Amino acid sequence: MKATEANLLTFLQKSPQFAIPIYQRNYSWTSAQCRQLWADLLRAGRSANINAHFIGAVVYVKRGQENVVAQEPLMVIDGQQRLTTSTLLITALAKHFEDKGIPELLEAFSAKKLRNYYLLNPYEDGERHYKLILSETDKDTLLAILNNAPMPAEASHRIVENYELFQELIDAHHSELEAICRGLSKLVIVDVSLDRSQDNPQLIFESMNSTGLELSQADLIRNYILMGLEQKLQTDLYRTYWRPMEKAFGQTAYGVHFDPFMRHYLTAKTGEIPNVREVYTAFKSFAASFKGDITSLVADIHSYATYYCAMALGAEQDNALKQAFHDLRELKVDVAYPFLLDVYHDFKQGRLSAEEVLAIVRLVESYVFRRAICAIPTNSLNKTFAGMSRTLKKDRYWESVKAAFLLLPSYRRFPSDEEFQREVKLRDLYNFRSRSYWLRRLENHGRKERVVVEDYTIEHIMPQNEALSPEWQAELGTEWQRVQQTWLHTLGNLTLTGYNSEYSDHSFAYKRDQVTSKEGKKIGFKYSPLNLNEGLGAVEKWDEEAIKARASRLAGEAAKVWTAPQLAADVLDAYRPVAGTVGQQYTIADHPHLLSGAMQGLFDALRKAIIALDPCVSEEFLKLYVAYKAETNFVDVVPQAKRLLLVLNLGIEDIEDPKKLCRDISNIGRWGNGDVEVGLSNIDDLPYVMGLIRQSFDHQMGGPQDA
Repeated sequence: MKATEANLLTFLQKSPQFAIPIYQRNYSWTSAQCRQLWADLLRAGRSANINAHFIGAVVYVKRGQENVVAQEPLMVIDGQQRLTTSTLLITALAKHFEDKGIPELLEAFSAKKLRNYYLLNPYEDGERHYKLILSETDKDTLLAILNNAPMPAEASHRIVENYELFQELIDAHHSELEAICRGLSKLVIVDVSLDRSQDNPQLIFESMNSTGLELSQADLIRNYILMGLEQKLQTDLYRTYWRPMEKAFGQTAYGVHFDPFMRHYLTAKTGEIPNVREVYTAFKSFAASFKGDITSLVADIHSYATYYCAMALGAEQDNALKQAFHDLRELKVDVAYPFLLDVYHDFKQGRLSAEEVLAIVRLVESYVFRRAICAIPTNSLNKTFAGMSRTLKKDRYWESVKAAFLLLPSYRRFPSDEEFQREVKLRDLYNFRSRSYWLRRLENHGRKERVVVEDYTIEHIMPQNEALSPEWQAELGTEWQRVQQTWLHTLGNLTLTGYNSEYSDHSFAYKRDQVTSKEGKKIGFKYSPLNLNEGLGAVEKWDEEAIKARASRLAGEAAKVWTAPQLAADVLDAYRPVAGTVGQQYTIADHPHLLSGAMQGLFDALRKAIIALDPCVSEEFLKLYVAYKAETNFVDVVPQAKRLLLVLNLGIEDIEDPKKLCRDISNIGRWGNGDVEVGLSNIDDLPYVMGLIRQSFDHQMGGPQDA
């Protein structure tokens, strides 16, 4: 490797051509980064005290042996963002010189010199005519700008936007053209030349995630797959698989969705959820163990990307499935994608029908929505879906999916009809995060002619106004304030209308029978075509009993929309895990340290606090310690004479311990399960230690969903 400081303009002038390999990411600098470069350039150009401004490194490798007769393009490993941005800036400046008829400034800057020194190889033809050749996505757009030609049909948004931005900035600073030129002449880079026979471009690329826009995990993965391949195979894989993926995602969505897709893909393939910042590392491990050649791997990624686009980007062609995936997106159920990717793959392999896929998607939707209504914490969902596919019997697919949901343990449970209907009647659904979603699903259930809920507004039958009219106070009774506070935003009091302003805070009887539109048409509840308003025309009085009665009816309808899985008891029993052989049973009596002295009171307080963490927590006395479990042990308590020794089931790197009480015991023999040890000997330390135990519990339950 050779690294030298170089003036940017001199560097461009002396270089034969830069080519961006197909495995590099697309041009991705935003206007914010371009404005920063512009501000730095202008500051340097205005000040005689600034001799140079460093803008980063350009790392390149020669494609092959070059000689005086034939100079090969320089293949850019790192620096395409600043090279492309500099090219756009210089092109915009040359265009400004041409448009304004400016002959030359500072004896070195003219339209002709800017183009022929830094943008073009004037005596070359074809692609060799240009100093910079971008990868396939951006190439035609940049060449159109350099040639002042019409834009291609699928122009690169960022290329066009940033070129136009530089044109605007130069126009706005026309009076400072000399400062602009001086600033441009002061830009400096580090010129890093790699020797292919001695340097590893991939390792250097990974380490030089430098000043500009941080590389995404997907960028690193694409480079890892393609960079080291023979040129023909590299090109074939890119054009056959990777480029079609980029097109399927689209320019904007690719940058937003491809990293999450790769995380879901790896989760589906391995059953383990990579940390969002370590997807690339996880991919390298997966690729190393992949059973198949590189073509098979890229083809597999391409297939799963197609599934992901159908689910997450609305590309599904089947109308019923398309709507079901849309509903999942509204619920923000990204954690289900690893499971659904496997389901969709099995569908494409002929193991499932489209109807069965639809039923599974709707079951996932019901599971997530019911849990949200029942206020069950969501942090276990990612682990639930990560491993679900591996529990299925693929020869009885739909049956085994229902069994998998029905057999989930308590903290991952599928809420029953009874629990769901009880909670949906009481929840504040007006401030529920997916309000339009539940209204649309409830209103359109069973309809062939769908109602566009977005055309309506939500209506409180009993008004929100705290200063209720005398009519409403009389309607609700002496406890009208309690009734309003209790039921205002709940299912029984909410409906849809297109005439919110006409309804206003009028009495129930007026809203039901008398309200009319501006055209004189009766528009009261009695005349509404909406399912949600069914039956309101027959209600005589809107009080607490009427609200509760309507809530019960709608809760029953909701249970039909968001259905629970059903299996015969004998069928479900066949899926239950076989219980292990019961061994010797132990009790607290087998731990004498816990039966007297200071440890007795301390243990009593500790066990109460642990069991109170969640209804799913169970306690089991073993020969040498006491285990506390959710799905598996999350903390084990080893009784000692003067302290309780706690073993937490997570790694030392996963725990926040500002007091530094924990010890890493991953390489030490110990009782219990886990790699972290902490002692408890004083009741005053119990709140802090419970904070550590809570972290272990949350870690087992799934942790934050973006971890």
